[in-house]
Amino acid sequence: MSYVSAVRRRGDALARPSESGAKPSTWAALRDLAALIVRSRAPQLRLRLAAALALTVAGKVLGVLAPLLLGAAVNRLAAGQDAAVQVGFAFAGFAVGWALVRFLSSVAPQARDALFTAVSQAAQRRAAVEAFTHALTLSLDFHQTKRTGALSRTIERGSRAVDFLMRILVFNLGPTALELVLAAGVLAGKYDWRFAATAVVTVVVYGWLTFAISDWRIGIRRELNEADQEAVGRAVDALINYETVKTFGAETRAAADYDRALESYGRASVRSNSSLALLNAVQSAVMSLGLAVMAVLAGYEAAAGRLGVGDVTAAVLILLSLYAPLNILGFAYREIRQSFIDMEAMVELGRQQADIADAPDARDLPAGARQGGDLAFEGVSYRHGGRSEGLEAISFRAAPGTTVALVGPSGAGKSTVARLALRLIDPQVGRVLLDGSDLRDIRQASLRRETALVPQDVALFNDTLYANIAFGDPQATPEQVRAAAEAAELGGFIEALPDGFGTKVGERGLKLSGGERQRVGIARALLADPRLLVLDEATSALDGRTEAAIQETLRKARQGRTTLVVAHRLSTVADADEILVIRDGRIVERGRHEELLAREGDYAALWRKQIGEG
Repeated sequence: MSYVSAVRRRGDALARPSESGAKPSTWAALRDLAALIVRSRAPQLRLRLAAALALTVAGKVLGVLAPLLLGAAVNRLAAGQDAAVQVGFAFAGFAVGWALVRFLSSVAPQARDALFTAVSQAAQRRAAVEAFTHALTLSLDFHQTKRTGALSRTIERGSRAVDFLMRILVFNLGPTALELVLAAGVLAGKYDWRFAATAVVTVVVYGWLTFAISDWRIGIRRELNEADQEAVGRAVDALINYETVKTFGAETRAAADYDRALESYGRASVRSNSSLALLNAVQSAVMSLGLAVMAVLAGYEAAAGRLGVGDVTAAVLILLSLYAPLNILGFAYREIRQSFIDMEAMVELGRQQADIADAPDARDLPAGARQGGDLAFEGVSYRHGGRSEGLEAISFRAAPGTTVALVGPSGAGKSTVARLALRLIDPQVGRVLLDGSDLRDIRQASLRRETALVPQDVALFNDTLYANIAFGDPQATPEQVRAAAEAAELGGFIEALPDGFGTKVGERGLKLSGGERQRVGIARALLADPRLLVLDEATSALDGRTEAAIQETLRKARQGRTTLVVAHRLSTVADADEILVIRDGRIVERGRHEELLAREGDYAALWRKQIGEG
């Protein structure tokens, strides 16, 4: 299928509002595009590019020559009344030549597309993979302030823009300009300069009017898209929250809101269709006027004996061949503008600097003993950008094989300490050490192999239970995965499922209860066999009986490794080697459970409160 026909099928409905008010530099975008093609590592890249460009030029040259052959055939037919047989052979020869050249001019773009598809797909894939990989390296703050859907759309639209721009600029608009130059040269050289002037003026006026009306229509299309998004949003919101709608008897209100949104969409659609009809009418008028002027000029020249009848046909056909790629000029112009914006948004994503990056001289974490890592915080301070308070001068040490617990009120900074220990964020003051090495001097890949986290809200992949547990160690055997599941008290639950380990857990694991998700997270962490295990409220969603069983499992899992536990329920950390009480970003108490109770301080007050609630 040719690119022109594919674009026609996509139609006017693909117009969309810009997500950015930025006006990217066209030349900068083209440089980025060229660099991306070079990095695409497509098979036979240079050969395919050269062949595709050669076929494009050949197709345009043959497209201009084909009308000349047909004109010559008609001239032979009209001039040869005395020797019918000879004229018939000459006409047939030119006609066959015209058909052959026309066929070749049509086949050349198809062959070009077949050759170039591997390059365009490789470039599109490279753009998407680079943007996706870079997005994964960005900091937690970036992802917490960025809408995931918008980020995904940025990558998707940017990679598609790469393919569109390559095809429309390199193989459509560029060759069309070349065809105009060739056609003007042929018309001026073979016939008269007025023919060339007519062709050039017609195309220029056509393009200018198309661009002007398309710029005006972009605003209308933006209104149409906004109205469409509003209508869809109303419908989806009501359907997702159908229970709330039903319990408040708001079905009529929800339907009325949806009706008003559709009414707005209808008004915007009428304006859009009317403006499209105006654009098509103006384009047809310019085309028809240009053809009329060309036909009249050719007719006068033929009447004066300076042109043959076939030359009139050839001149008109040359102008018609120029019109074919111009049919999608309005759509192409609008999409090129949007594609530049989409590609620039993806490029801007790639320019985002990762807050947590490996140092140029970063090294692997030194091999440690089997009893776990030696974690130390030395005067660590950290403040989030959106908060007035943060951690202040936090210092403690978790010796190899010990368990250190962090307790305190919500918002005190306990989870921030856990993130610092995993180097999900870096301290603004002080150092975090693991086995004597500053985490900022360690390669992140090496650190991740030696640490594991069980968060309060375990998010799972929309995959099987087996895949989610095995994510902790892709090299693990099925027996090891099953052992980790058993250790997390998941064995009986999984065996009772119809599909066992092959059960799909749904998006973010929402087919499982909160306690089941946490047990899967614990199994995943145990399978990773980390040097440092971080439990961030890892049993908060479990019932009492299951929590007791998991706590016993975690006690066994803590043997041979260092564990940092963030806890709200103090009973879960009563056996910790050291308990740190954090309030307002500072360590206000530290010691074992019995020592802290005896001090009658913050910890003792929290303990009495929780026991009283119990």
